[in-house]
Parts: sequence; C-alpha cells; structure tokens
Amino acid sequence: MGLEDQAAVKRVADEHGSGVVVLLGTPDAESTQTLAQTVVAGDPSYAGPLAGVPLGLPVLHVFEPEVREQVPSEVYEEQVALMEMSLDREAILGGLREARRVATTS
Repeated sequence: MGLEDQAAVKRVADEHGSGVVVLLGTPDAESTQTLAQTVVAGDPSYAGPLAGVPLGLPVLHVFEPEVREQVPSEVYEEQVALMEMSLDREAILGGLREARRVATTS
C-alpha cells in the first residue's frame, strides 16, 4: 500500500470511525497479509502515515463467502470470477486468516 493510499485510509477512518471496512482484492497471500496488517495494526515497514498507527479496521477479501453473498452474482462473475479461478484462493484467504490471528494476539 503506497503512502498516498495509507493517508487516504487514515483520513477515511478518522472521518468515519468504526463504520469503515477494508475490502481487499489482493492477488497473493503475502500482499493480503501485509495490507491487512497495515490497516489493522499499522504499517509493518514503519515508512508510511500508518507507521505505528493501529486503526483496528475490519478487513475482508473479495474471495470470502460473506463478501460474495453481498454482491449480485452477475457482477461477481463479471468482475471477480476469473481472478478467483486463476489465483490461489486458499493461500490468499490463509494470508488473511494469519493477519487476523496476529492482530488478535497483539
């Protein structure tokens, strides 16, 4: 997540508080885990606006069943299905689970 994106997430979280949910569409487990950690516990590289800033935002990935259920099936098929078929869905969701585990033990 770039510095401008971190600043935007921080601004939105400051303005809207606990009503903000982060939805990821990341392509691999590592980026999923890093981005989730960034918006939950702060920038792990300590380089951006979220360095040391634990926002504690809930994070979901577009591949999660609870997200899919909220999206009209034709939209999901058009926008997400090909990506879901071509990427390692289980590894991506595993990265998110690991980020959530780490966040709850911190």
